[in-house]
Amino acid sequence: MAGIRKFSCYRKVKRAYTRKSRYKVKGYVKATPVCKMQKFNFGDNKRTFPHKVFLVSKEKIQVRHNALESARTSVVRRLTNTLGKDYHFQIRAYPHHVLRENKMITGAGADRMQTGMQRSFGKAMSLAAQLKEGTPIFCVYVEKTGIPNARIALKSASPKLPGKCAIEVQ
Repeated sequence: MAGIRKFSCYRKVKRAYTRKSRYKVKGYVKATPVCKMQKFNFGDNKRTFPHKVFLVSKEKIQVRHNALESARTSVVRRLTNTLGKDYHFQIRAYPHHVLRENKMITGAGADRMQTGMQRSFGKAMSLAAQLKEGTPIFCVYVEKTGIPNARIALKSASPKLPGKCAIEVQ
């Protein structure tokens, strides 16, 4: 089945040789995949709101850009249904890190066709955000009456993300 590899392959957070640069000679990764997230602010971002509700990572995790996009859609849908435009939702984690994959061929004669570890740098497959413990992933700015709705919306995003997350109110 074509598609992305399961995330257990990329769960461990480590810095690989994935330097992206404007100059071709200085970049290790020649082509990076397009990020699925295009917009990072939703709702009414002109107003200032007195309260903030954060979704914070409780451990060192690596979150793929399609997981962030999936969580974002569920949060924005719940917030617009309950609060209308009376909120400001912001994505605080940006996927910079390039995930690579060295595909292995299976089947008859596969050992004669593939290179194995000879050229094992891998092809860029996806992007991920590497987050430390306590880093905010999402932030919702609301009035005092909207805090319970923001907590429920962020709670719906938590199962879509790897690792454990906590909700903090300020």
